Amino acid sequence: MAIHHKRAKPQRGRGSKSLRGKRRKFETSRLKDVSEGNSSEDEAEDVSRGPVDELDGSEGSDISSGSDLDEQPDENSYSTLLKLLHNGAKSDEPARKRRKIRSDTPHTAQHETSVQDDGDVEAVDELAVMEPSDEENMDDDVSDQVDGYDNSGNDGRNDPFESHFGNPDESELSQKIEASSKPWRSIKSDLIEGMYVVAGSPDAGHATCPVLPSTPTPANLKLKQKLARNAVSFDPLSNCLTPYIFGYHDILFCSRTTKNSAKLRDLYCLHALNHVLKTRDRVIKNSATLSKEDGGDIELSDQGFTRPKVLMILPTRQACVRVIDSLSKLYPTEQQENKKRFMDSFSAPDNDDWVNKTEDFKELFGGNDDDMFRLGLKFTRKSLKYFSQFYSSDIILASPLGLRTAIEKEGGKRLENDFLSSIEMVIVDHADALIMQNWEHVEYVFSNLNLQPKEAHGCDFSRVRKWYLDGHGKYIRQTLVFSAFITPELNALYGSQMQNIFGKAKIIPKYDGAILNLRLLSSVKQTFSRFDSLSPLKDPEARFQYFTRTVLTNLSRNWTGPNSGKGKSGGTLIFIPSYLDFVRVRNYFANSTQTANISFGLISEYTSVRDSSKARSHFMNDRHSVLLYTERAHHFRRYNIRGVSNIVMYGLPDNPMFWSEIVEYLGSGPGATAAASGPIPTLRVLFSKWDAFKLERIVGTTRVRNMLLEKGGDTFTFV
Repeated sequence: MAIHHKRAKPQRGRGSKSLRGKRRKFETSRLKDVSEGNSSEDEAEDVSRGPVDELDGSEGSDISSGSDLDEQPDENSYSTLLKLLHNGAKSDEPARKRRKIRSDTPHTAQHETSVQDDGDVEAVDELAVMEPSDEENMDDDVSDQVDGYDNSGNDGRNDPFESHFGNPDESELSQKIEASSKPWRSIKSDLIEGMYVVAGSPDAGHATCPVLPSTPTPANLKLKQKLARNAVSFDPLSNCLTPYIFGYHDILFCSRTTKNSAKLRDLYCLHALNHVLKTRDRVIKNSATLSKEDGGDIELSDQGFTRPKVLMILPTRQACVRVIDSLSKLYPTEQQENKKRFMDSFSAPDNDDWVNKTEDFKELFGGNDDDMFRLGLKFTRKSLKYFSQFYSSDIILASPLGLRTAIEKEGGKRLENDFLSSIEMVIVDHADALIMQNWEHVEYVFSNLNLQPKEAHGCDFSRVRKWYLDGHGKYIRQTLVFSAFITPELNALYGSQMQNIFGKAKIIPKYDGAILNLRLLSSVKQTFSRFDSLSPLKDPEARFQYFTRTVLTNLSRNWTGPNSGKGKSGGTLIFIPSYLDFVRVRNYFANSTQTANISFGLISEYTSVRDSSKARSHFMNDRHSVLLYTERAHHFRRYNIRGVSNIVMYGLPDNPMFWSEIVEYLGSGPGATAAASGPIPTLRVLFSKWDAFKLERIVGTTRVRNMLLEKGGDTFTFV
């Protein structure tokens, strides 16, 4: 169990202003030393972060896969800073001069200077210092023009970023946060053909229609000019999603496919980059304002406790490569540090033996399918740095397992989750694949988001946004989840962790039913049997009792012995979605007198390739009349099982594609053509009212309600 220590709210006043003034004076003097040595841009950044990194209190290698490439902070410089802060001694360094922040042509780009959101200074080629004679030439809004984007005027006021993170209405935020503790109001409406949306709002008295006006083109969005130039055109689905995504709503999108995955990836990468760059520009503008005030009594809240703003949770390293490709395409930079190291450790060619595998299998497991990784990305105005330390990163990409190992220290006795304290956007892509890995890791990551940090990490508390100080970061955070289908786990995440006070939307497709898309040599009798279950917790026991007393009784009665032929119970595949249910059924087959005369084989996600091949061979040759097969084994292996004459589905698969692939086993293998004139293959399916999501994908949206609520009987047959 994680123990979180809440820090007392810091006082905000002239004391913190004095601290900020001393820190700026120290940083400027350090930068002047770097400028005289003609240091490169990143060397200047590392030096300027000396005090900040030293205050980390953690090893970079523990929370980043590439921290060994980062320079270590200067301990002497840190000591100098402590003297300035605690002893009040006057530094012997040259007097601080105002930093000039300009948006010039590329010919003068070498003189530009910008200040990052965690207080470190980013220099390009040279560090220019404003002379007193240049003061009158400095425009108050010059930092607004960075990268060609203008935050001023009506465009700024209509920008969702400004209303959410720039200049939000504090009273409105407080009211919505207070209302979020009460039941939310949800409204259902059709979105586009084949999809509907269920939108929720914490303000029950002012809930509106969930369908927002579509966005025809990227030009209709408030994008950074450099991003707008590289943004791809929108398709009808993107037109409907952009108002929710760029309007900072939470989204649970449950219709991700191999065809639209690239479009969705470009869309959320565009939004993430837009958010990171606008956050940087706002900090630049405010830093310029503070430098002009000369320590005046002005407070600007534009930061969080730590620098990382976007967290992307992905299933594999190759998925991470695809995201990096989208980011690089949308925001091309002159330099990409450690790019070769990244490609060597994250990318791999596809397996040539997977020609006959399905497209979704190739997308998920093609290339490097390692599910243990984490990566920090740091964006500067001219470069992209891979493997940056988390506390110096803008975007963090990680698998749930990789992120959990970064959070847990010393066997879970100490938690390092401060780098997640100020996350403003969480993107979970391919969530259906994460469920097949270990969904508990995802829940663990969400439980460590937006907590009060245990260490300062060089934070300037005078510039921390109020909602972070009040512990309300989770109500402002935007969460985007993309999945091929909805599950109870995702529904629980939507209800418990997606608490964005600006609203949330669940987008679900309408299903015709997987039973209509079967490709079989002969007709198949499909029987759905409903059993009573009082609660989800009691569902496993009710399912087991129904299986052993009803289904297995008929199975054992028809089986007469080895080589009895496929016409009876020989060649029966029992598909079991849950591994826990698989273990229970396996033990029953091994120990019960009811199944004493039944020979059976086993294939689960933990079965070795050799044992799986042996079990498939024995089943095809009728040495085993029953084969127990789990959903995760099919997810990771996609075996082509031959010799199946009958199928019993202990439960429905989550993935509707698995339904077609498994049912099409019927009649496969030797004698398949002859079997077409023999007994009709049978399919028996068990379901309860708690399988509503799964059942809808199999039988269709129009049929599921009657099958769940029908009073006249509990057996439904399709031929």
